[in-house]
Amino acid sequence: MQVAVIGAGAVGCYYGGLLLKAGHEVTFIGRQVHVDAINTHGLLLDTQSFKGHLPARAATDTSDLAAPDLVLVCVKSADTEAAGHALAGRLRPESSVLSLQNGVDNAPRLAAVTGHAVIPVVVYVGSEMAGPGHVRHHGGGDLAIGPSPASEKLAQVLRDAGIGISIADNIDTTLWSKLIINCAFNALSAVAGIAYGPMLQVEGTRDVVTSAVQEATTVARACGVAIPDALIDHILNIPTIMPNQMSSTAQDLLRGKPSEIDFLNGHIVRKGAELGIPTPTNQALQVMVKLAERGKNRRAD
Repeated sequence: MQVAVIGAGAVGCYYGGLLLKAGHEVTFIGRQVHVDAINTHGLLLDTQSFKGHLPARAATDTSDLAAPDLVLVCVKSADTEAAGHALAGRLRPESSVLSLQNGVDNAPRLAAVTGHAVIPVVVYVGSEMAGPGHVRHHGGGDLAIGPSPASEKLAQVLRDAGIGISIADNIDTTLWSKLIINCAFNALSAVAGIAYGPMLQVEGTRDVVTSAVQEATTVARACGVAIPDALIDHILNIPTIMPNQMSSTAQDLLRGKPSEIDFLNGHIVRKGAELGIPTPTNQALQVMVKLAERGKNRRAD
């Protein structure tokens, strides 16, 4: 297949790399530093079972992008509309577009801009860009894809590339559950600069995580989304499953990049305000990250 990865970061390069390793032709659209490294040396895919350079094409924009069979949109939520405009007019009716993004509303936002159906995907992977064109896998890697006429075929393509995938009958519940997981850990990992493993060892952290999850769950249910009671137990076990993983928000802060916090805890705060549901813990976590961003920007100046 001709595959385009829009957003050659930790998520895009990991899944694009697996498709590349499986024999598909993959073009990565990303930042200049990664584009140069990929075009010169290939993508360095660094997983628990494989480490090697894979020849690939990369570019900083879609101007020369041929109409792809499959598009993985992996940009930050704030860049969703820009990614949609970059794809508009470059898709064939049979092109499949997958949104592998944090948050719960990226697929409809992309569809509104492109005029093309977009399938939401929930991502469960720990990965990072360990250097230019170098993606390192820490754990996980499964995907949950929304139902569509193309989903079963796409799921088989991804399985053949070694990617665990399920088709979620209720994708809204799956999207919101992942959002709640992000609300639990992303901000704390970012502000402390700490991986998930030692996080819950700090007194009071478990209480903060539980409070953030309870608020977000209340908001989700008020939006008509069924969140299972057992989600909190799964969330509190994540530091054991991925002890060395730092959140995507933490990685953004470390690199001086804008975070997605307004689309994570900030989404809960906005929806809570609309519904009259107090969300003080999520608001505090959102503000903490925004203050940290402001501090880093001032030091950079």
